[in-house]
Amino acid sequence: MKKTSLLKKYILERNALVCPGAHDAISAKLIEQSGFRALQVSGFGLSATYLGLPDMAFIGFSDVLNFTRNIVNAVNVPVMADADTGYGNSINAMHVTREFIRAGAAGMNIEDQVFPKRCGHLEGKQIIPLGEMVLKIKACAEARDEIDPDFVLNARTDAIAVAGVDEAIRRGNAYAEAGADLIFVEAPRTVEQIERVVKEIKAPVSINLMDAVVGGKTPLVSIDTLRKLGVARVSIPVGPLFAAVRGMREYLDAIKGDRIAEGRTDLVVPFADFKNLVGFDGFRDLERKHLPSFIE
Repeated sequence: MKKTSLLKKYILERNALVCPGAHDAISAKLIEQSGFRALQVSGFGLSATYLGLPDMAFIGFSDVLNFTRNIVNAVNVPVMADADTGYGNSINAMHVTREFIRAGAAGMNIEDQVFPKRCGHLEGKQIIPLGEMVLKIKACAEARDEIDPDFVLNARTDAIAVAGVDEAIRRGNAYAEAGADLIFVEAPRTVEQIERVVKEIKAPVSINLMDAVVGGKTPLVSIDTLRKLGVARVSIPVGPLFAAVRGMREYLDAIKGDRIAEGRTDLVVPFADFKNLVGFDGFRDLERKHLPSFIE
């Protein structure tokens, strides 16, 4: 089954498909290795890891496309791309849709924030007019249907923070009617709001959780509870990145002051594990087969 078809199948089950966020190919491999059935490219993570900047539209589409292609090629599970606001108007968003499909992504998020956008759990967001976003989704859906109708178009609304939950529901239904396969309602403030959007939006609904990260707008609700409510997808976008930062800090604290981390095997993975993660032995086999002067 195509990855797009597989992801669409998972979404239509409305069974709280958990999609951790990957910020590079290594994090994507670890997500797959941990048994997750799909993953989400984190635009927040890409901006932070490649530029050292916040998620405020500093990273351009060409870079995001290349990083996403690397992540797609590194794993066998479906990957959802992050299209931000579509990098422009409806015509730009059509181009973005085609390019993500050609890069092998199984779906993408596109949001109704004013450019330059910002992380959904930060203050100062603005949203574009409903009609403008509907046209943008229709354009993306047209591009999708030209190449792969199963590519999952995930329309995100940040309306709760700006205009309240009623407007988020109104927009969610309009986006679904325009051709979105999944409606991503960003930053609901209560379990009751989550329950409302799932019940009143006539399409599968995605929810974003900050998980162990302190400071998110959405209450921490168990996956089982979200599954019972009928949530289709649960993204955990920054947990892997924040865990990686914590791990690197702990290691660097152990070696600062001209020390070495002798015996601190609790701080790092074994070299053999890392070689396995990046497929070292497979490439050694290729060398053995194809190089005239292979050295054991």
